[in-house]
Amino acid sequence: MKNRSDMEKQSKRVLYVAYHYPPILGSSGVHRTLAFTRELANNGWDVTVLTTTLKAYENWSESQLRFIPENIRVIRAFARNVAKHFSFRGKYLGAMALPDNWQSWILGGVLSGIKHIITHGKPQLIVSTYPIASAHIIAYCLSRMFNIPWIVDLRDPMAQANYPTEPSRKKWFLWIEQKFIKHSHAAIVTTPGAKTFYEGKYPHTPKDFWHVVPNGYDEVIFNELSDKIEQQRHKASSQKIVLLHSGLIYPNERDPSALFDAIQQLKEKGQLHADNFLLRLRASGNEALFQQWVEKRDIQDLVEFAATIPYTDALNEMTEVDGLLIMQAANCDYQIPAKAYEYIRCKKPVLALTTETGDTGRLLRDTGHATIAPLDDTKKIEAALQAHIENCQKGLPQALSTEKIRAYSRQYHAEEFVQVVEAARKKP
Repeated sequence: MKNRSDMEKQSKRVLYVAYHYPPILGSSGVHRTLAFTRELANNGWDVTVLTTTLKAYENWSESQLRFIPENIRVIRAFARNVAKHFSFRGKYLGAMALPDNWQSWILGGVLSGIKHIITHGKPQLIVSTYPIASAHIIAYCLSRMFNIPWIVDLRDPMAQANYPTEPSRKKWFLWIEQKFIKHSHAAIVTTPGAKTFYEGKYPHTPKDFWHVVPNGYDEVIFNELSDKIEQQRHKASSQKIVLLHSGLIYPNERDPSALFDAIQQLKEKGQLHADNFLLRLRASGNEALFQQWVEKRDIQDLVEFAATIPYTDALNEMTEVDGLLIMQAANCDYQIPAKAYEYIRCKKPVLALTTETGDTGRLLRDTGHATIAPLDDTKKIEAALQAHIENCQKGLPQALSTEKIRAYSRQYHAEEFVQVVEAARKKP
């Protein structure tokens, strides 16, 4: 006879559709899904993650596989990046990249999902996560085919007034939104602003449809680094201030040109030079373009482009540098990048090039860690950069208690996520 635990686990099976999952490198989103699937497994759920083959990832490291808990099953379905695998001389049909560059994953994911459901039984719930929109289409197809409740982890808004800029992609995003509004049991966003945005856009949705489960830092991984962090906190500072941006920089949503202008002006005034300042852009992407911008301003001695490194190494680096940088345009006011929470956990001064009224600006202002200036205002960035350097030299007083910092962890928010999942499972 099956014991009670086995029977309960059979009634709590979840299929989690996510592009970002270890061993991928270069995306903080992977750790949101990792924390949520880990928390579900710890709460008695039988968790299967439906993701892509490793060939679909731009960067990955075998060392990242250790983060996947042993009690989580991972299915790697066929998928390719159209820009990398299906292009000819750098060109490919635009229709092949809709709703995103991993369109091939839709067929691979659906077929792998069908095989898994037939082999292992129907799950009680499907969860899909953006920003790879194909994940939502896979989840929609499987949900409709097998009549399985579906939760959408949107993270950030999809179709907005000025995003996506391509009409064909926006049409796909709107179609996906309409499908999950009609057929899913709940939708999760990461900020109050995103929830307000969607409630205004779809006012007919029930009050309990939208949920806010913020991003956060991973306390499990930070605990592994605790000794290292303490050593770095007591390390004597050098003459050179190192300012770090860790992660992708998009030419539009995180346009660094005004920052480069500010650095150029401070260099021309003699206030910044190679002996006292370095801006390090770690795993920024678009390096060839940004390198041109840097050389045009003659600040290549003050800006360093660094390669992608494993996640724990990236966190270590955050604890070692003097200051941390966030860049976010006004059209991203409804978003908070995961690195903002990691920066809070590192307890280092932050230069936040964003609006003070957006969700990211409000978060960092309230934690007392940031100097804030608009991303596109060179003069204000120049003043903020000077103030930030002074903060780095003086050191940042501890503004938050350990208990308050924990409230920004993925483990804390994962508990909220599990509550949403349990509620959806019990819905009629």
